[in-house]
Amino acid sequence: MISSYFMKMGFGILALTILISVGLTEDFDDMSIYHLPSKWENQDGKEVVLSELKGNVLVVVMIYTSCQAACPILIGEMKSLEAQIREKSSGDVKYILVSIDPEQDTPERLKKLSQENKMSGDRWLFLRGTIESTRDFANLLAVKYTKISPVDFSHSNIISVFDKKGVLIHQQEGLRVDNKATIDKILELVE
Repeated sequence: MISSYFMKMGFGILALTILISVGLTEDFDDMSIYHLPSKWENQDGKEVVLSELKGNVLVVVMIYTSCQAACPILIGEMKSLEAQIREKSSGDVKYILVSIDPEQDTPERLKKLSQENKMSGDRWLFLRGTIESTRDFANLLAVKYTKISPVDFSHSNIISVFDKKGVLIHQQEGLRVDNKATIDKILELVE
């Protein structure tokens, strides 16, 4: 039994050594979102792990599909950022909308929202996680939200920018604010 344990440990160490030598493990910054073990579901019903997004600048906002107040404005601001960045750079940028209402925001609802707002293609990613992973992610971004009725939430209005290593670099707070600093930061990160 003991020799079997040591044999397994030996194979485990050997496997880890091989993975490291061929570059299949990552050294992420301690503050990287790529350390989060949570799995998400995108608008196409496919599983996404945040570390799959490494190498891209990430522009992230938290919304919910039935929102009639702030979220449509945040969606408009994300579209504006994407259009302005696309005009000035062809760099690797992903625009990510994370649902704060994963119980209601099914992949079908997320897909419908993306189509209604003409936010399709590889640049756009709509995600939902578990209630726990959503709360953890929101806390990381300092986004506060609370359910105030069966269909409505009160929430922060923050657009967050992450560098290619998944480290939070910039945040834009508020609605209809000047986004020049956000655009400048994204352009700086894609260069």
